[in-house]
Amino acid sequence: MKSVVVKQPGGFDNLVVVEREVPTPKRGEILVKWHATSLNYHDFLVGVGGIPVPDGRIPMSDGAGEVMAIGEDVHNWKVGDKVMSLFFPNWKEGRPDFIKMVLVNGETVDGFLTEQSCVSAESVTAIPNGYSYAEAATLPCAAATAWRGLMVEGGLQAGDSVLIEGTGGMSIFGLQFAKAAGAKVYATTSSDEKAERLVDMGVEGVVNYKDDERWGKTINKLSGGGVDHVLDVGGGSTMKQSIEAVKIGGHVSSIGILSGGRKGEITFPKLFFKQIRLIGIAVGSREMQEKMVEAINISGIKPIIDKSFGFDQLGEAFQYQTSGQHFGKIVLEW
Repeated sequence: MKSVVVKQPGGFDNLVVVEREVPTPKRGEILVKWHATSLNYHDFLVGVGGIPVPDGRIPMSDGAGEVMAIGEDVHNWKVGDKVMSLFFPNWKEGRPDFIKMVLVNGETVDGFLTEQSCVSAESVTAIPNGYSYAEAATLPCAAATAWRGLMVEGGLQAGDSVLIEGTGGMSIFGLQFAKAAGAKVYATTSSDEKAERLVDMGVEGVVNYKDDERWGKTINKLSGGGVDHVLDVGGGSTMKQSIEAVKIGGHVSSIGILSGGRKGEITFPKLFFKQIRLIGIAVGSREMQEKMVEAINISGIKPIIDKSFGFDQLGEAFQYQTSGQHFGKIVLEW
């Protein structure tokens, strides 16, 4: 079988296709034939060497495929079942801790840009009804993060208002989940064309953050005194404006550093006088993912896939990701 591995020190030219033997599932494991994965910023950092991994690591934290064989004592899956991965294979339920988060697919353990692999039977969930493998492969990182930020940590209710930042996969899932729950959505983007697409998807108001450096205040005004929930994806480069955008008593989920914002400025009087609840989150548990799948099955939400690449085109896919042209998710399928 074929696998793609990261050869040190990483980089687009060090993503290499290798041949390996098909493994046999051990007790408690299943053998999965993977058919698709999707790109996340975490995967990009692994691929280019921004997150150090052992030489020969198989990248990609998302995977969707078909169960080909089961090991002893596996009773929750059968051959032919369609499954998708978890970002943290050890995190089944409850609050996060070190043991639950020590294993990260595509980083501390092999990921899913491989034709087949054995994984714990407890480290996958069913895919939504009617989903293709490519559609399912967009969910474990981006969708689960948006779900946790809004539903689990935010307790989103019908009538609430939400701010999404940009048009990457997590943000678009946040828009879809919020609309399905009866919430109003506001958005930022740097593209007039993307702004039109956001409005077509039901966004109440869009602000071009390149034209308006104080877009947080603008969102606050547009939403009539601030939004209830913010999914912040820029970290230090966006957090100050996210705090401006949120209402008194609102909730901000800090999710990423997509615009390079590893460090930044927070206006602390705003934070505590507005009595904001600010939480950093990294994806979620199997229990959260299963709840998300139930909601998708009821709502009929389908992911927005911007572009698809082949098994051996990870470098090209990463280059497209860095261009910032995409709206929604980028996938590899085979």
